[in-house]
Amino acid sequence: MKIKIRKRYLFFVLAFSSAIIAAIVSGIDTIAVKNINDQWAVSLSCFILAFIVSGSCGLILSIPIKDKSLGGKTIDPTFKRLRLLTKKEVKYHLLAGLGNAIMTIGYFAMFPLLDNNASLVLPFSQVAILYLIITECITEKDTPTLVEIQSSIIVTFGAILGSISLTGNVSLETLLIVFLVINPGTVLFSTYQRKLKIMKVNERPNDAINIRVWNVVFALLFTSAIVLSYDIISGGSHFYYGILVSIQQFWWMALIAFGTFFSFVFYIRALGIGKASVTQAVKASSIIFSIPVTIALTGIGDFSDPTMLVIRIMGIVLMMLGIISFAVTLAKAYIFIKMETGYPIEGTMKRLWGIKGINRVNAVAGPYDFIIKVHTRTLVKGYERILRKVQEIPGIKEYRWQSVLKEWEDI
Repeated sequence: MKIKIRKRYLFFVLAFSSAIIAAIVSGIDTIAVKNINDQWAVSLSCFILAFIVSGSCGLILSIPIKDKSLGGKTIDPTFKRLRLLTKKEVKYHLLAGLGNAIMTIGYFAMFPLLDNNASLVLPFSQVAILYLIITECITEKDTPTLVEIQSSIIVTFGAILGSISLTGNVSLETLLIVFLVINPGTVLFSTYQRKLKIMKVNERPNDAINIRVWNVVFALLFTSAIVLSYDIISGGSHFYYGILVSIQQFWWMALIAFGTFFSFVFYIRALGIGKASVTQAVKASSIIFSIPVTIALTGIGDFSDPTMLVIRIMGIVLMMLGIISFAVTLAKAYIFIKMETGYPIEGTMKRLWGIKGINRVNAVAGPYDFIIKVHTRTLVKGYERILRKVQEIPGIKEYRWQSVLKEWEDI
């Protein structure tokens, strides 16, 4: 039986599910790396086990059940089976894989600097939200609105407050890893994973399971290359130690890989619905869940100081306010357009596509010539601005604006 859910709610279900699983995985990270002070080896070990686990999960989810695969019935309705990459996907997977490798190495490099406490490591990666907004301004036609910028800043500062520990100091080394390694890696990873998710492959929507499996393949290749290069330069044996850690800590690392697989599958699905910055902002709620998870699994977390407790609660409240503001300001609409005769379809489509806020243009047969999909967070101003631009296009005889009240999608 198919279960349907409103698209807006589906986005938050997917993003929060990803965040909860990521929080649980972060607690397991703390246990697994407790006695391993080698971020290069741990990072390589993560991807070695992720390659095995993700590939196995992908094969199991490819098992056909009646008219769909197991994964298509349970995880992602667009998934059919594991497949080879198409040529147009490769460049995006290369960039996303590089971003994942960099992000993961930076993430584990933070552990010894923050007392091996995952609940303190996770918040620093949320500064990437601001990086993503800047990237979207440069690379995407739909420039982030003031509401998105304000909400992302609120979530980011909430995340930073949630990471404060009054028993330690944030070193210059920590800040350099955050701003020059983790966050640029996160931007690469999120931006190109989203491009892959909204891409059509063989006339079908791209699915999150194939994207995740192939991302792990490329991330393993890049991590191996980075660790081997570092070994050559430093004369170390981190690559060999990484393989050794994969054997010695097999079950812990496999458990991390299993949780991470599903966390990122849900995250990638959410990326297909919302912007990378918005998705990352909602996923930042993993910080809220990671604190009790880390304490429950490891006992790490000193809340005896009431000042620290108040600051962390303030951070959580700020994050929730930012996430709620994302949820209540989203608006979608369709514009139905009739054209006068004698005007070229291609030229008109290009003019319509050039309007900010329009993210899909379809030429159709029937009473209308074009159906346009609009995505905006400022309904009144967006409505006026978009229609003013539409009116400026020569040849448009008639148009109708229809706001979307509800949008449903298969889970």
